[in-house]
Amino acid sequence: MRHGRKVNHLSRRSEHRAALLSNMACSLIESKRINTTLAKAKALRVYIEPLITKSKTDSTHSRRTVFSYLKNKEAVTELFREVAPKIADRPGGYVRIIKTGNRHGDNSEMAMIELVDFNTLYGNEAAKAAPAKKRTRRSTAKKKADEGAEAPAASAESSEAAEAKPKATRRKKKED
Repeated sequence: MRHGRKVNHLSRRSEHRAALLSNMACSLIESKRINTTLAKAKALRVYIEPLITKSKTDSTHSRRTVFSYLKNKEAVTELFREVAPKIADRPGGYVRIIKTGNRHGDNSEMAMIELVDFNTLYGNEAAKAAPAKKRTRRSTAKKKADEGAEAPAASAESSEAAEAKPKATRRKKKED
């Protein structure tokens, strides 16, 4: 039974699990996106979000606290210099988990975990950078309207040519 088991142990001892999550957190901070199993991604989200929250206040105490979890100077530096200023106004939800299907070898569920503010496809930067163009089915009608103001005679000629074409005849059913 799993009564009272709130932490996913990931089939590892506590030291191994802490090292696994620390290494995955460092990789996520440095590369902004990693692929892993769904269970590890969910465990990593619980592990890294408090660290990101702690990085919002750049003090010696918070740096030492984060370093005690990550044990990687480069990752701590990048977290406090690059990640923290970008997420300063966000109240939570710093990572996104996207399911990517099952792994071929053992059919385990795979997922991509990424930092939310660093994805240019989903973030606010993408909306600001490239505003969505309104697409309509009447793009040719719009062009004709623009051309119609310049050359009204050309549009009249094309409508007369369309009326002059013979209509398609229906096939008659074969009688048995």
